[in-house]
Amino acid sequence: MKTSRSSMIPFFGLILFLGIHQATAQGCVAIRHFSSCVGNTLENNLLGPGDIQIGSNYRYFKSFRHFRGTEEEPDRVSNGSEVINHSHSWDFFLTYGISDRWYASITIPTVINTRSSLYEHGRDERNTTFSRGLADIRVGVGYWLFDLEKHQNGNLAVGLGLKLPTGSYNASDIFYNVGPEGGPQVRPVDQSIQPGDGGFGITLDFQFYQKIAERFFAYGGGFYLINPRETNGTRTFRETLSPILQNEAIMAVPDQFSVRAGFSHSLSNTISASLGARYEGVPVKDLIGGNQGFRRPGNVLSIDPGIAFMKDNFSLNLNVPFAVRRERPQSVTDLETQQMTGEPRMGDAAFADYLINVGVSYRFARSKVKVDPELMNEFNN
Repeated sequence: MKTSRSSMIPFFGLILFLGIHQATAQGCVAIRHFSSCVGNTLENNLLGPGDIQIGSNYRYFKSFRHFRGTEEEPDRVSNGSEVINHSHSWDFFLTYGISDRWYASITIPTVINTRSSLYEHGRDERNTTFSRGLADIRVGVGYWLFDLEKHQNGNLAVGLGLKLPTGSYNASDIFYNVGPEGGPQVRPVDQSIQPGDGGFGITLDFQFYQKIAERFFAYGGGFYLINPRETNGTRTFRETLSPILQNEAIMAVPDQFSVRAGFSHSLSNTISASLGARYEGVPVKDLIGGNQGFRRPGNVLSIDPGIAFMKDNFSLNLNVPFAVRRERPQSVTDLETQQMTGEPRMGDAAFADYLINVGVSYRFARSKVKVDPELMNEFNN
């Protein structure tokens, strides 16, 4: 069957300006929620001119394992002093096919987070803080570099997007045993569960696919979020824990990145599987702007298996990345303190073991698209 040109737009272009789906992701306390690609099947993402794709992505993780550098601190769990974050996020997206190679998209994220700790509540008893609401909206465009009709077995796309500071970056809750005379006090919640970061951001993205054998494709891509704003004015109260944390009294607005690559294989006309790896995190220093303020730099290397179901214009996918390497490198404060005192210093961060990511989408096409079954199955990952 000959495939129409508009039917050749694969799922990788769905929301390229945001990068790889849930790149955000593995659940490190250092890595705030920043989602991206929300579709893992081909036919429902074949966006010809005027086609519209809508859908939602749900993500959950529990972070609780503490690391300094790449070394885990298992005693934090055994003695009950670990920090536990539960993160639920829902992304609602709409993508519009401008032409066979251009597309535009908007993603509206919402979050519900909880954080349980001892050290934030006087260290004598464990209490929980809470945040919820709209996160930072993203809009952008993407473009396939090569003619889709002439390059059916491989292509490369680039994207450019804008992150808007629509989410609250000073959400507050009650902290116990830390106020006047040891009473409760309302304070901003930890940076890791703030719905937004308070800055305008720019996303730079790429994605590619390449056929390597019958029913097998290689895929890959990534994004980098540039946050020029240095700090957002929200107090952390970390300077009350130690004088050396004075530099961390105000929250930073850090950059974020993710790269992902792997292989996909169609098991049937409606079911496919994929296996890959992803590397993502928050850098110690930003590309643009200063590096003062509080951030928890960190990175995660994960194995990323997935399975997807696709029928007609409907698609459903599940990915469960699980961490194989976690690192909390030295922050700017750590480095400055070490240079000043001559003593090694490295803060810690809590990471998750795995992430659950579920996506569902539906495509509204202006006309019935005829899809080559072989090509559709190859991309159905």
